[in-house]
Amino acid sequence: MENTQNKLVNRVAESGLITLNLEDYFPDTTFAHFDIKDYLFMELILKEKDFREAMKQYDWASLEGKTLLLYCSNDAIIPTWAYMLVTTNAQAYVNDIFQGSEQEYYRYKMKKIIEDIDFSKFDKKRIVVKGCGKKPVPVAAYIEITRGLKPYAQSIMYGEPCSTVQIFKRPREINKPE
Repeated sequence: MENTQNKLVNRVAESGLITLNLEDYFPDTTFAHFDIKDYLFMELILKEKDFREAMKQYDWASLEGKTLLLYCSNDAIIPTWAYMLVTTNAQAYVNDIFQGSEQEYYRYKMKKIIEDIDFSKFDKKRIVVKGCGKKPVPVAAYIEITRGLKPYAQSIMYGEPCSTVQIFKRPREINKPE
């Protein structure tokens, strides 16, 4: 006869909780930085002829397979066409081009990835959005996942299945007599 008092039961596994780890959706990319400041006269003025020549001389193949972060770290006025010119030269080599910082890229990309999730598969489910990971998942991603889940999920929690913070719980439907 089996001793049921000493049997270990994994209550988390039996709880029906679905854990969503936003790190699973995190973009896997290597960045290349392109600071237009490096191509300005005295780091302030864009000279069209010099800039065009520098773009012809640049080793675009060194960006192969990377995400190009395009920006100007100086407080200079950069004409829009300069960003467009860099893009036309880099596009054949890079996986993606983004105007901004790594943090801005992650925020933008995570939003797009989360928007593509079919949230209806979480209908009436109890969801734990995993926190505390190794990747720099932006707070904006947690906002977007919550917005997407709320119309469907029975409940949304944050943390680990063994220790969560309640975020949202759908009220129980009361059966009304007819």
